[in-house]
Amino acid sequence: MKKLLFTFLVILTSVANAQNVIAKSASEIAPLIIGKKIPNLTVKLSDNTDVNISDLLKKKKTVLVFYRGGWCPYCNMHLQALAEAEKEILDLGYQIIAVSPDSPENLKVTEEEDKIKYTLVSDSKGELIKAVGIAFEAPDNRKSVIYIQSNGVNSNFLPVPSVFVVNRDSAILFEYVSPDYKHRIRTELLIPVLKNLK
Repeated sequence: MKKLLFTFLVILTSVANAQNVIAKSASEIAPLIIGKKIPNLTVKLSDNTDVNISDLLKKKKTVLVFYRGGWCPYCNMHLQALAEAEKEILDLGYQIIAVSPDSPENLKVTEEEDKIKYTLVSDSKGELIKAVGIAFEAPDNRKSVIYIQSNGVNSNFLPVPSVFVVNRDSAILFEYVSPDYKHRIRTELLIPVLKNLK
């Protein structure tokens, strides 16, 4: 009985700590599940000011997007698709917040190049990305670009591209997490999800 209890406690502790580590690969991540809350951590806006993520999330229900960075063409296509659907998403009562390891300065570049009006957030240290459980060890051929894009803060992790729909209390209502960075949820699928969650 003691052995069984010990094993259970080890498994429970491992699951609790899974959100604070960097997985070896994108397929080995352990994302937070529906019903859990996005942890309240400090991130940076594109103007380099610090903000608590919960302060942003409590404004209204949120489409919370995690992307690899402005250097990633698949991420840029996804961000642009969200920008095109932004009015419909806003009309449904949601806001869009997109998080990446890029530095605040590089967020500004993405805002301008992709004509983004919604909020981009910098998590160069990866504290939020790790806490959500979607951080993985970057491939060697990406380490130099993420080092440059984060202004030297990050050189070893990337987030698995993900979309979380969260309520004003930061609780996850829906998630789409794809270890294959080429696959993102299309807005044609996201909009019906948002309507269903209203």
